[in-house]
Amino acid sequence: MQILLRLAKLTESDDSLEKVSEFPVIVESLKCLCNIVFNSQMAQQLSLELNLAAKLCNLLRKCKDRKFINDIKCFDLRLLFLLSLLHTDIRSQLRYELQGLPLLTQILESAFSIKWTDEYESAIDHNGPPLSPQETDCAIEALKALFNVTVDSWKVHKESDSHQFRVMAAVLRHCLLIVGPTEDKTEELHSNAVNLLSNVPVSCLDVLICPLTHEETAQEATTLDELPSDKTAEKETVLKNNTMEYNGMNMEAIHVLLNFMEKRIDKGSSYREGLTPVLSLLTECSRAHRNIRKFLKDQVLPPLRDVTNRPEVGSTVRNKLVRLMTHVDLGVKQIAAEFLFVLCKERVDSLLKYTGYGNAAGLLAARGLLAGGRGDNWYSEDEDTDTEEYKNAKPNINLITGHLEEPMPNPIDEMTEEQKEYEAMKLVNMLDKLSRRADVKDLHQDGG
Repeated sequence: MQILLRLAKLTESDDSLEKVSEFPVIVESLKCLCNIVFNSQMAQQLSLELNLAAKLCNLLRKCKDRKFINDIKCFDLRLLFLLSLLHTDIRSQLRYELQGLPLLTQILESAFSIKWTDEYESAIDHNGPPLSPQETDCAIEALKALFNVTVDSWKVHKESDSHQFRVMAAVLRHCLLIVGPTEDKTEELHSNAVNLLSNVPVSCLDVLICPLTHEETAQEATTLDELPSDKTAEKETVLKNNTMEYNGMNMEAIHVLLNFMEKRIDKGSSYREGLTPVLSLLTECSRAHRNIRKFLKDQVLPPLRDVTNRPEVGSTVRNKLVRLMTHVDLGVKQIAAEFLFVLCKERVDSLLKYTGYGNAAGLLAARGLLAGGRGDNWYSEDEDTDTEEYKNAKPNINLITGHLEEPMPNPIDEMTEEQKEYEAMKLVNMLDKLSRRADVKDLHQDGG
């Protein structure tokens, strides 16, 4: 262990990382340490005694601003992740003694080449190149290590903690808006970002949205003005693509999270591991931040127009989430129902309108709301507006299934007068027989 530490430049000496010829030896030494620590409990104990976490942080500080040593950073971070995974004590040491939160956040900033335009806003180049494979791997390892460092961070106690979490959330917003070298790497990057966002105190998640800049507003207006007046379809496409704006706020990151959630639903497997983190994140964001909730409501539960199909039938996000409300996995169906319930401001009548009573019965029973009412959290009192199509169909909507049912024909309307008279006499005779049986039963009871 001591030999490998020395070869990996993890000793107490102040050796700088100037000799490029030594880089391969450092990388291979870190790889060996990763394997040994992962497979040997004795090595894990030695890592504590040798204060390996502090040495790894020192090495990161030596190379955090260097562009050509991503492999060293990557395996340094992987070893840091393993240590914090296998020893919970190291998480506390990293968080407080070694200042791991700002250090690892700076590693992410370096990997993403972030340029700050405001305290919690970064410049996004949508036409820029994707991350390189090395930068992506380095960022993923940093995200995993940060997850372990912040896994118990549910409350913010100090202003400095709040600031650090807001900076991290802003970096994660940037992460969601960029892409990796491949689609699979992008999904892995975003998946780890979602997991880490779940550890951020919900009060700090407001930095996921930010006011639209003058340039963004002007660009949209210019694009619309440049289109000829007869190009209605093209203008509608531009407006549709601008669904990432709401109430003057840039909702790009929330839109990415929504698309990520839908992709995970479409996979149709591993819902508990792959879907519940992003659903939980969107639920908490919606509960705490009004603009996020209203934007997601518009995207997931737009005003109802066509109610001829059941809520669970179809390919919209709403249809997919309603199907999950009756999933066999209890955790999955609970969080799916909770998400829709929060979007409806925890009002039972609003939820039933979009899901039907049958799909929502499980959630309502667990909440003690089968008779109606609303949840415990407070939301703004703005009312939902129903479309004319829904208002016209509402009297014929089956409350259990949540869809429009044509009224059943009255069989008497097609009968002749003789048939009606015959059916009436038949009913009278049946009632007479029923009454006589009841009288006989009462006599037997009295005689007994």
